[in-house]
Amino acid sequence: MEMSAFTDRLRSGKAPEFPSDANTLSFAQKLDSQDSLRHLRDEFLIPTKTSFKKKALDGTIPGTVPLPNGTANGTHQSNGSPTADDSEKVIYFVGNSLGAQPKAVRRYIDAQLETWASIGVNGHFTDMGDSPLVAWQDMAEDCAVKSADLVGASPHEIVIMNTLTANLHMMMASFYKPTEKRHKVILEWKPFPSDHYAIESQIAWHGLDPAKSMVKIEPDENCLIPTQKILDTIDEHGDETALILLPGIQYYSGQYFDMPRITAYAKAKGIVVGWDLAHAAGNVELRLHDWDVDFACWCTYKYINAGPGSIAGAFVHERHGRVEWADDAGIDGTGRPSYRPRLMGWYGGDKRVRFNMDNKFVPTPGAAGYQLSNPSIIDLASLSGALSVFGKTSMHDLRSKALVLTAYAEYLMDEMQASSPSDSEPPFRIITPRDPAQRGTQLSVVFANSELHDAVSASLEENGVMCDKRKPNVIRVAPVPLYSRFEDVWRFMQILREAVRLDKA
Repeated sequence: MEMSAFTDRLRSGKAPEFPSDANTLSFAQKLDSQDSLRHLRDEFLIPTKTSFKKKALDGTIPGTVPLPNGTANGTHQSNGSPTADDSEKVIYFVGNSLGAQPKAVRRYIDAQLETWASIGVNGHFTDMGDSPLVAWQDMAEDCAVKSADLVGASPHEIVIMNTLTANLHMMMASFYKPTEKRHKVILEWKPFPSDHYAIESQIAWHGLDPAKSMVKIEPDENCLIPTQKILDTIDEHGDETALILLPGIQYYSGQYFDMPRITAYAKAKGIVVGWDLAHAAGNVELRLHDWDVDFACWCTYKYINAGPGSIAGAFVHERHGRVEWADDAGIDGTGRPSYRPRLMGWYGGDKRVRFNMDNKFVPTPGAAGYQLSNPSIIDLASLSGALSVFGKTSMHDLRSKALVLTAYAEYLMDEMQASSPSDSEPPFRIITPRDPAQRGTQLSVVFANSELHDAVSASLEENGVMCDKRKPNVIRVAPVPLYSRFEDVWRFMQILREAVRLDKA
């Protein structure tokens, strides 16, 4: 079967039918040869088994040719498949925690540094020739344009600023408006801790009791939250709820929530809808504008690959970004505009009057009007470089490959489970939904006990595999379509199989 046939079945909601030779290196390499995105792997610096063990800097970069003095000249070796060089790379299945480094990032940051060194403050307003960057004051807007396909919105509805939790606070400052009747926030039982802290502190900031205002949806025995349970919670608390804030993809289980259905259902009850897209942006296809989401926030260091702690993004639906003037008073007139209340800062001000340095705030129309401060240009340069890789493909094509990558990983794990003795406890189970439409490119694997988890984790690391470990007994496996191969999935499974056997021995 051709790779396109697997994609078609998965996109139509059907289970893939892998052939009898699917658990072979030759089959995995055949899928790689049919992968129209395989060239994108060459855009990334993937740690090697040697660099993975570094304890000090030595002037070398994985995937580059070092100069005699120990520096790297940026000339990369091929990352194509298969090559001897590729065999030295680790299996990098941890892009759901920190994405691999795009080679473009170094070039974009170097361009920013040269601009700063050469023309100083004029970099804010100057488009330098032969530079991949626009003038500094336009870089956030440029990154918003490049992010449109990732979240399914117009650039006008996207703002690049701050970090994820800061943006959640910024959005809740504008969108969480509790009243005596409507004060509750619906969230999941155990979100990523920072989300819980942000929601709890926002409620307390308004003088309310989090114990009474936080409605936490608990998962079922399989660590999942069925859509119907979310809808039932909305029915039960809808008249008292001001905001629902859920993750697009739950970080622990990898469950991808039915965002359009949940959004429509909550809005029909008069509830403001926000989403944390930390694990969804750059991972699955999103349509924030079409789904009528009020706001959303995401980080850029996971699937978007902009670097640790990199600058984040936010979506504000166009209806919440309008700036309207009464009596035909324009931006240069004496009238004052009306707009959705928000926390204000000078970089949210319209560029046409931003440098007037008066105290009359005129917000930039759209999501950009929610900015506060001059954003870090180093951060924006890194993000711009990372987004340049997405400009070589589309979220539709990345999602198509991810569906097959994840299904292949699931198939090989199922086969491994089937080979276990029937009279013994299975060594692990997958808690991520079986339905491809309800997951991104992540499989969360729960091991039978913490001892097995620790033994497997140590074996994976020893054999050059990087994936995320969550105590006491979960490993999150994320083959990212931008740089992961089917061969990586197959090799990972051989290492995992031996690791489980070692524990039994």
